[in-house]
Amino acid sequence: MDNTQRNLEKVTLGGGCFWCLEAVYLDVIGVEEVVSGYSGGTASTANYKDVCSGETAHAEVVQLLFDPEIIPFKTLLEIFWHIHDPTTPNRQGADKGPQYRSVIFYHNPEQKQMAEASVREVAEKIWPDPIVTQIQAFEAFYPAENYHQDYYNKVGDRNPYCTIVISPKVNKFRKTFADKLK
Repeated sequence: MDNTQRNLEKVTLGGGCFWCLEAVYLDVIGVEEVVSGYSGGTASTANYKDVCSGETAHAEVVQLLFDPEIIPFKTLLEIFWHIHDPTTPNRQGADKGPQYRSVIFYHNPEQKQMAEASVREVAEKIWPDPIVTQIQAFEAFYPAENYHQDYYNKVGDRNPYCTIVISPKVNKFRKTFADKLK
């Protein structure tokens, strides 16, 4: 079945470094495409240098194209809560700044409702501290530079950041969600 006959959906998620989220979601059944990029800022364009300055207010995000008949949005959110810390504002581990905030950019009212419910039903049961994840309407997405795309699969453990930060998250995801792997 080609994409024109399928009801694919998009969602845009930020949970720290986009390399981490991308590495996980590329492995999820039903996720057709994962693009690292920037969203949620005040500037009308975004690039890595400007976003890292903190002055554009964009978050590092991944935009997922997925088939909800194979992988429900609710399950994508459950994965999201397990692979980052949604209790630390503007921070994931050693990565600090507004570009690393926890945020869900919903693309339709149903996604908003499911995201709000998922905070109560999933995230608050996993994390003892208050959830600071922002839930915002999607406005714009700017793909990251080409060298950021599929970064973990291209670079892997040749980059110490990947070894120390991304590999443990990917391994935890693969163990916890083994039934959701491609």
